[in-house]
Amino acid sequence: MEKDISFNNPIVEQRADPWVYKHSDGYYYFTASVPEYDRIEVRRAKTIQGLSDAAPVVVWRRYESGPMSANIWAPEIHYIDRKWYIYYAAAREDEIFRHRMYVLENGSENPLEGNWIEKGQVKTDWESFSLDATTFAHQGTWYYVWAQNDPKFEASTNLYIAKMINPWTIEGPQVMISHPEYEWEKRGFWVNEGPAVLKKNGKIFISYSASATDHNYCMGLLMADVNSDLLNPHSWIKSQSPVFQTNEETGQYGPGHNSFTYSEDESQTILIYHSRNYRDIIGNSLWDPNRHTRAQVLNWKENGFPDFGFPVPDAVTKEN
Repeated sequence: MEKDISFNNPIVEQRADPWVYKHSDGYYYFTASVPEYDRIEVRRAKTIQGLSDAAPVVVWRRYESGPMSANIWAPEIHYIDRKWYIYYAAAREDEIFRHRMYVLENGSENPLEGNWIEKGQVKTDWESFSLDATTFAHQGTWYYVWAQNDPKFEASTNLYIAKMINPWTIEGPQVMISHPEYEWEKRGFWVNEGPAVLKKNGKIFISYSASATDHNYCMGLLMADVNSDLLNPHSWIKSQSPVFQTNEETGQYGPGHNSFTYSEDESQTILIYHSRNYRDIIGNSLWDPNRHTRAQVLNWKENGFPDFGFPVPDAVTKEN
């Protein structure tokens, strides 16, 4: 019987695009976008709740000018071949939405220590707006999944996948596996972004976020069979409705940009995401700092698909 798991939400205040990784050393490692968008922080704790009080360590700061000098967004920390990597997006102080994707590397046992080395930009088929990269291994191959604007189309980001030669280089071709097509993906902006990968029940699931970053922000889901060709767009089935979205009854608005981790005994999958506890925002939602990191148990349907339910209210949440 699975034990009850409770979280006192929010886990970390004013941290959007949260990424939590449970390592073999027993620590949970956490990184996210900070409201100033000027640095990358990493913290760790033995429990997810413990991340609330864990001291953040600044591992990298933006430059004063040039390609990595503004809007440092959505870092993710991964452990690949006995080294740590952080994937993040950055723009220029003179073009604050000219985002490209970059990688840091650290060979230390503890990523809060040692030196982070810049491995440079991850080059894709186009020099265009790109961000929110994640990576996963499957059947001996590493894959890279990210959001990018096709230069042929304005104001839209699609999701792409490609094989990786090493942790900072992809191998063509890049393949589009999702684009904004439903009404709930086009509210405010036409957006597919923030992919996160989960493997279970013979399937590979990719959650992603859609629409503008206000109360319209929500999550969709892609699914492929584990034995399918992941570089074939036809292998991916897409949810026709959002799987996670604003819930006024629980007071959570614009939930999204999630990651997946596991309970301490690894018996349950934990959904990590951000949301606000109010709907109305003054000005551009990107500059509103109150997207807080939250956690809740991810349940499963009888058909083997994840059941995201709805974003839980603040304070203590408990699920069986």
